[in-house]
Amino acid sequence: MSSLNNIQNLNEIQTVIIDYGVGNIGSLMSALDVIDMAYILSGDKEIIEAATSIILPGVGAFAAAMDELEKRDLVELLRKKAAEGIPIIGICLGMQLLVDSSEENGFCEGLGLIKGTVKQIPATVKIPHMGWNSLDFKTYDDVLKYNNPEDYVYYVHSYYVETSPENIIATSDYGVDVPGIIRRDNIIGMQFHPEKSSDVGLNLLKAFKELAALNV
Repeated sequence: MSSLNNIQNLNEIQTVIIDYGVGNIGSLMSALDVIDMAYILSGDKEIIEAATSIILPGVGAFAAAMDELEKRDLVELLRKKAAEGIPIIGICLGMQLLVDSSEENGFCEGLGLIKGTVKQIPATVKIPHMGWNSLDFKTYDDVLKYNNPEDYVYYVHSYYVETSPENIIATSDYGVDVPGIIRRDNIIGMQFHPEKSSDVGLNLLKAFKELAALNV
């Protein structure tokens, strides 16, 4: 975790990866290194407050992740940063945390940055949804600028986000139309793992890097 002791100037802080104990951090940092995206890994509130863009990773259970954010007093800070127009991207569980609530193991409130509910994938297909699946583009979005329809991305999840069509950028067919990418203004979610999706994922992260740079 980064600390203020080894950061020379808070004004230099740009992208912060939220470190709250439930993220798959190593592969994400490696992917950002490949696209030459500067970042800081931190759960420090002052560092996050200074961020000009934020990445919220996550693996595991929704309620446990929200509990970790609450323990670190980061829930209201993330909502504040979202309201300020700071670009935020949630990955896998991090995407699910962006919406209003989850039905996983009972009701749990989320960050509420995008209207939606997390629901379990129907038992008509193998759970978890694990492996490569193609993306069906539902609308044009700048985050897709380096990608093509039917590009394959890598999923590992048992729950999906149910949200309004206007929030859905791309889906994958897996028993239901699983929203693979959602967006509302400055808030973006990717249910799959771009950091594990080869060049396709790197291109998506590159597009987010460019969107984030507009906010600097």
